[in-house]
Amino acid sequence: MAPTASDVTLVRNGIHNPADPRHFMRVIPLERLAVARVGETELARSRAASQVREVGYDIYDPVVYFPRSDVDMSRLRQNERTTHCPLKGDTAYFDAIIGDEIVENAAWSYVEVIDVAAVLRDLIAFDSRHVTVVEVRD
Repeated sequence: MAPTASDVTLVRNGIHNPADPRHFMRVIPLERLAVARVGETELARSRAASQVREVGYDIYDPVVYFPRSDVDMSRLRQNERTTHCPLKGDTAYFDAIIGDEIVENAAWSYVEVIDVAAVLRDLIAFDSRHVTVVEVRD
């Protein structure tokens, strides 16, 4: 018999991969304003962003996800890259257009979301290697 989520983790409110309960995440609403920038160019600003903390083959760095409505989509252009996460679903990637500069794969969004991760539908995350995301104290 396969282990259940409660057999594997004591993480409260965890969202578990149906095929492997050792792969899980927590989605935590941020209590502050979150801003995403490349240099001085703002890509997103939200008081409704959430942080995803994921454990799988590793303990991954937290990632902030912004509601699409709070992202300047005029600065993002979808590219051909896609990936699949067995916990979250299938992604679309976006390049950021900053003046004459193109920042490849600066952002992603889950376009085909697995049911357990439905909370991520219509959210955009930014790659911290290219985009600075900060929480702003009021």
